[in-house]
Amino acid sequence: MDLATLKAFQPSEYEEAADGYRAVSGMAGSAKDTIDNKVSAGIRNKLEGAAANAALAELAELSKNFHYTQTECGLVSTALNGFASDMAAAKRKLEAAVEDAEAAGCTVGADGSVSFPAGGKEVDGKVPEGGTVSASTSSTDATANAIEQQAIHQHPNPNFGKAIGFANRIGDALKEAAEADAKWAPKLRALKADDDLKVSDRDWADVKSDQDGVSDAGKKYLDSLPQPPKDGSPKDNAAWWKDLSEEQRAAWVSLRPDSVGKLDGIPSAVRDEANRIVLDETRARYQLELNSIPKPPANEWTYIHGGGGWASKVHTDEWMEWHKKYGERYEHLTNSLHGINKIQERFDRTGERGLPEAYLLGFSADEDGRAIVANGNPDTADHQAVYVPGTTSDLNSIEGNINRMVNLWEVAHAKSGGQSVSTITWLGYDAPDEVVKDARHDSYAYNGAPAFNKFLDGLEASHTGDAPPHRTVIGHSYGSTLIGAAAQKGTLNADDVVFAGSPGVLVSGADELDVHKGHVWNEEGGSDPVPELGRSFLGGDGTIIPSDPGFGANQMETNTHGHGGYWNPDSDSLLNQGLVVVGKGDDVQLKPSYGPFGPPGSWDHVK
Repeated sequence: MDLATLKAFQPSEYEEAADGYRAVSGMAGSAKDTIDNKVSAGIRNKLEGAAANAALAELAELSKNFHYTQTECGLVSTALNGFASDMAAAKRKLEAAVEDAEAAGCTVGADGSVSFPAGGKEVDGKVPEGGTVSASTSSTDATANAIEQQAIHQHPNPNFGKAIGFANRIGDALKEAAEADAKWAPKLRALKADDDLKVSDRDWADVKSDQDGVSDAGKKYLDSLPQPPKDGSPKDNAAWWKDLSEEQRAAWVSLRPDSVGKLDGIPSAVRDEANRIVLDETRARYQLELNSIPKPPANEWTYIHGGGGWASKVHTDEWMEWHKKYGERYEHLTNSLHGINKIQERFDRTGERGLPEAYLLGFSADEDGRAIVANGNPDTADHQAVYVPGTTSDLNSIEGNINRMVNLWEVAHAKSGGQSVSTITWLGYDAPDEVVKDARHDSYAYNGAPAFNKFLDGLEASHTGDAPPHRTVIGHSYGSTLIGAAAQKGTLNADDVVFAGSPGVLVSGADELDVHKGHVWNEEGGSDPVPELGRSFLGGDGTIIPSDPGFGANQMETNTHGHGGYWNPDSDSLLNQGLVVVGKGDDVQLKPSYGPFGPPGSWDHVK
């Protein structure tokens, strides 16, 4: 990098190019959304058959292409802005050094050298002559720096020392520009797609590699941007996001989608965009890694014959060796990919029977995994329902929990009187893995409660409607225990609370759940063993659970059986939940033997 090149460098040209790529990214994102939420949704809502399925398959591939374009162009835009920022900083240093040199009577040469005038006290009747100096290595070499400082002190012309300082500043600016150029050039060259028409797993894995590369090179640029509040509240997060420019928002989504997607309080559409990037990158990386692992041996089992004619079924030595080397990772990759594909299937169901677009408000494949999936945009919904699943819930089993909220959305939408509804599956905590071993401990609930409270507060902070939404929280099994912990340790930001199959909620009565009297509801299905298990085994003698009359919950009519049937289509259990979600508690069917506020028709308190 030479002086003339840096002086002529125009950061605005690269910033304008960045604006162009950001515009293309935005158009690609809009095209993807149009395909997914309008074109494909319209086909699913009105057409069926082989031709419709073929069209949907082609549209899905086109949507993937647009999403890839959106993500990569966003990275290019951020990379160009990062490069322009680094070069602009170097140029400012150069211009300041040149200006200071000229103000001191020095002349800067085309090669970066600095000529200084005669000056100082006369020596033998003569003023010390001027001269020309160039940048030294004094800033990095201790010995050279010491020699240089000695020379400055000994030189009779004080302009010599000033010129050395100007020359070094110019040299540092040129060096900084050269380093920026060398750093960014390979990153920008890497942002190039394959010359085919299919976005493969390898392409999405490369997106993650590109993202890491640009993030590493752009650390100084990203650090210069307004940073998200450390441990900020949802209101703090919302205010931070609101104050960012479009360029800054694009940079954060491009370089830190995993961080942006977790921020409660920022718009749901932004979180969805960020988390879908993470989802697609994770799916690609996991699939490529899974493909690289040898498949488990076909002969998994064998029999060992003992005395008395009995035979024991055991794993083969071949399988055991494979499992020791690959089993745990193979299982994690397989389970995570299963969950990821089920989330994608929900995306692909938009439009079926009028089902609204889905929003991915949280996602991680680490450990058991996390996923927060909304049916409809909660930021604009008149009614929000947030469902917390219970024991054994993880990314691998996310499909059933998503489908429960799909079923609830359909009923609530039908009963809403034209108002908008968003139903959300919130798997934002580490649920117990086993009933007897893990679910008896309240640590899972207390550990997850702060995140749940923060999520509910975030729904309030990001809501854009004219009036606050009506919000219902729903806990199934151990999920109800988490809701109780959230009310106990914080403030439950909800209008209604619904429990289904609850083993206990860590509080002794409905009046401790942060909602108005009459707005706590409970369902206990026939032959569901969990409430009794919670009363007699998990909680101990004297434990009060939501199914007990003394708890103070409205006991809703439930015509489903077992522990998982509360969201069965066409059931009273599901209908009653839907009525609560849309604020029509006066239409809910209560169990006559449990109605603490009189017979049906006199429940004005639940309106």
